[in-house]
Amino acid sequence: MIWLTWRQFRTQAMVIFGGVAVLAVILAATGPRLVHLHRTRGDAFINDLTGTDSALYVFAWLAVLALPALIGMFWGAPLVTRELDAGTHRLAWTQTTRTRWLCAKLGFIGLAAMAVAGSLSLAVSWWAAPIDAAVASRNGEPGPGVFVFSRLSREIFDARGIVPVGYAAFAFVLGVTLGILIRRTLPAMAVLLAVFMVAQVVMSVWVRPLLMAPEHQTVAITAKNLTLIDMHDNLHVIIDRPGAWVTSQHTVNAAGQAARPPSWAMSCPETGGLACFARLDKYGYRQLVYYQPAGRFWALQWYETTIYLALALALTGLSTWWIHRRLS
Repeated sequence: MIWLTWRQFRTQAMVIFGGVAVLAVILAATGPRLVHLHRTRGDAFINDLTGTDSALYVFAWLAVLALPALIGMFWGAPLVTRELDAGTHRLAWTQTTRTRWLCAKLGFIGLAAMAVAGSLSLAVSWWAAPIDAAVASRNGEPGPGVFVFSRLSREIFDARGIVPVGYAAFAFVLGVTLGILIRRTLPAMAVLLAVFMVAQVVMSVWVRPLLMAPEHQTVAITAKNLTLIDMHDNLHVIIDRPGAWVTSQHTVNAAGQAARPPSWAMSCPETGGLACFARLDKYGYRQLVYYQPAGRFWALQWYETTIYLALALALTGLSTWWIHRRLS
């Protein structure tokens, strides 16, 4: 059964494994140079990176983000649907049980999906480690070019560490499940992409900030730490916590209660006068910042990976039940 499964999906496997191998070779060839620059120049080396370095950084980041979705679409969705369309599943069921037939497919290709996602994430995390360290040292201050976000931020977290392994397992089994339910490959692929993207947004925006209780800090609003006044007249500051992920923040008054910043505070960045910020301090306005410390990176990685693996197991159970009860 495993040999037959390999023959059925070897073309899709070779395409993805081949693409990952090419990118890994490029990263392995260029990575030592970044390590050397970081060792000799310190965190300032980030200012010396070339446009090619920036392009490779972005491409590698996008590759890790896109790989689980591609696995779900091209490995998961067609896996069982193709056999259901052709009717070959009936022949297979005469040779073995439905459970063994499905588990052989899910187990073999699912492990391959996790392996390729883990390998790519490992390569990219190693290559980008000097850059991530330099970005973290800036402590939220704008960086040059595309090097702006720390590895704990929403933008980068999904493309580092072990979470891509969980994403790949979830996307693959989700694709298989949708293929079984919909029984048409192209619609299943489209629905898979939409559902996976929604799941990623829900996880990063609403679930991940709740996985561990954030720490908080109340800081004075100064010309040095004020970075942004958004369209809703909310202030945004940076805190002295290198590599931290700021999950939320708001202004408080002298009594420690949430308050809107005074209208005259909107002109503080333009005037640049210290008197304006001194006035904020005089009236007791501070910024209450909630954040996840940089040291929680791996804990959050493990929590999120566990959630996605649990979802993959639940979908496996649903697929097995559906094959037994609803398909003939």
